[in-house]
Amino acid sequence: MKKDIRSWLKDVLGITFGGLIFAFGLNYFIIANHLAEGGLTGVALTLHYLFGWPVGSTYLIMNIPLFAIGWRVLGTEFALKTVLGTVVASIGVDLTHAFQSPMPGDLLLASLYGGSAIGLGLGVIFLFGGSTGGGDIVARLVNHRWGLPMGRVLFMVDVVVITSVGFIFGQSVAMYTLVAVFVASRIIDFVQEGAYTARAAMIISEKSPEIAQRVLEELERGATVFNARGVYTDAEKNVLYCVVSRSELVRLKSLVYEIDPRAFMIINEVHEVLGEGFRNWHST
Repeated sequence: MKKDIRSWLKDVLGITFGGLIFAFGLNYFIIANHLAEGGLTGVALTLHYLFGWPVGSTYLIMNIPLFAIGWRVLGTEFALKTVLGTVVASIGVDLTHAFQSPMPGDLLLASLYGGSAIGLGLGVIFLFGGSTGGGDIVARLVNHRWGLPMGRVLFMVDVVVITSVGFIFGQSVAMYTLVAVFVASRIIDFVQEGAYTARAAMIISEKSPEIAQRVLEELERGATVFNARGVYTDAEKNVLYCVVSRSELVRLKSLVYEIDPRAFMIINEVHEVLGEGFRNWHST
């Protein structure tokens, strides 16, 4: 019970912190420079520019019917965290409205920093299991009702909103908005996956046992051996699979080459590794 309470408290604090970062970035860079966003945030910004409506309150009101319709689809835990994220972000946007930094001479810089700040805020919210509603709820509802992939629905919503922004405020604003949306998506991935990236290596060699032993002793990494059959030779082969940190990759390649210069090695980038020697499960 205490563990559950601590876990929920950690999630609440994380989502709150992410929502405030999102709100600050939206005001300081995006709204200050008359740029827009994708999804319902973009709709709220458009209404703000046209009629002066407060962005946060407008966004929150637009989400209320979506919450009412989608609560059962979202599930109780995700719905509660989504409500929290949406409320914090909405109130935060209105409260930090005075914090703005117009950069009329460098909208590219504004879009880059705005996208980074928004992506950081959303990334933290997603990392703690929350959401800011809007397009996320729409995508889940459409996926539940018609089976369309959520990613495709979110993309279509962004396209419609940003295209509308282009027609209303001009091509330049729409293009800088696209830059901000793209940067935000990359930062979200970065926050969720972490700055740390590992490398996974598949090694096909006649000397797999010797390579595995050296990996275990010198790199202090584990390895897994798969049995395989070569299509061309029809011969049984061992495929050695191991994951190492980026800094250990050069040592691994040198080690393999030293033992078997004819080895066949495939290296892939791994964005997240959970387990002994890498990221702790409790930190996810």
